[in-house]
Amino acid sequence: MNITVYLGANRGNSPTLERAVRELGTWIGKNGHALVYGGSKSGLMGVLAESTLAAGGRVTGVEPQFFIDAELQYDAIDELIVTETMAERRTKMIEHGDAFIAMPGGTGTLEEISEVMSMSALGHLDAPCILYNLDGYYDDLRALLRRMVDAGLSTEERQNGIFFAETLDEIAQHLSGR
Repeated sequence: MNITVYLGANRGNSPTLERAVRELGTWIGKNGHALVYGGSKSGLMGVLAESTLAAGGRVTGVEPQFFIDAELQYDAIDELIVTETMAERRTKMIEHGDAFIAMPGGTGTLEEISEVMSMSALGHLDAPCILYNLDGYYDDLRALLRRMVDAGLSTEERQNGIFFAETLDEIAQHLSGR
């Protein structure tokens, strides 16, 4: 299975986060899955790719040309897909994914996983969309989604493919059988 993971090019300030990223990458590789990610060697992206490769997993990066020009790509990965724009990058990452995971991240991570959530809600994507709610990071987003339903602006059915996972074991459960 190709697992698209969205996460930041920064490391963040929590050692728990970096440990969780390493565990996810190792799990992807050891379980015979392939990683699709943003292609960077920087921050948590680099940690994820490195740990997936070390565990024997295949890694595909999708990176816009302007990041290549800044030499941010991870050269040790199996495949690098170069795009012209961030919008094209998002599209390619979705096209190559069978499941989607958002680690805690910044606005770019939020933008990317929001597109996946919207496509899932519209029935244009039949793949799990998992928000790794490490240390309650996505609690407010979960509350917002609940509020959308309560306000009649969304429905439970439209949010069926969106999952919140507190642990790697929960992520594995959501992905089992795919």
